[in-house]
Amino acid sequence: MTVLADRTVHNIVFTEGDFVVKTLETKDEMVKAYRLRHRVFAEQLKWVAETEDGQEMDMYDLWGVTVGVLSREGVLLGMARLLPPSGEFMLGNEFGALLPTDYRIRKEQDTAEITRLTVNPDIKDPKLSSRVMLAVLKGIYQWAVENEIRYYYLEVEHRFLRALRMLGFPCVPIGPVVKLPPAGAEAVAALYDMTRFDDENSVKRPSFLEWISTIQKPDGEIVLGRTSSYQKMGADLVMT
Repeated sequence: MTVLADRTVHNIVFTEGDFVVKTLETKDEMVKAYRLRHRVFAEQLKWVAETEDGQEMDMYDLWGVTVGVLSREGVLLGMARLLPPSGEFMLGNEFGALLPTDYRIRKEQDTAEITRLTVNPDIKDPKLSSRVMLAVLKGIYQWAVENEIRYYYLEVEHRFLRALRMLGFPCVPIGPVVKLPPAGAEAVAALYDMTRFDDENSVKRPSFLEWISTIQKPDGEIVLGRTSSYQKMGADLVMT
């Protein structure tokens, strides 16, 4: 649990097959995240400058929360950094070029931002990479449930946004596709509505909604129905 200026941010932890999905908390876990970010966003994508210590950090880490997917051996396989509304969003600064000039960024308590979403590049098996990405997306979903977040902003490559929409995530573009320097990646900003996700998938992909809203706690307890309305219901549906 993290206490920020105006609210308490609750952590998550659950198992997903042979993965552990959790909020990263320890110094060792965070160093793994910074190193993975450096490999992807500095060395590969060239979105940020490389550093001598091989760790990518910025001011948003002061209030950001990182959800990671770890192997049973503790290897960080994938991650996303989530920015709660108590701090600034990258969309209002570094990624401002992705916004229409008259757009007002939501900063209500039900809104957060997804940043630094990635899978470990050491994973060469496409099926394993897809499993890890789905586990990261489930972690993002469950962190939103735990913290009563309905809306997520995200800034991603245009082709990845299409993939998210095909998976059933209703991420609506809020601006044009823009080539961002220095690598010229075609990026787009979008808004992801958790309630719309639940409503659409309850009809189109009920098994997918059941999977993403069911977690197994580290003690083996299975909790059902952790959707966007979970906190309002105020009760666990538990399978033993």
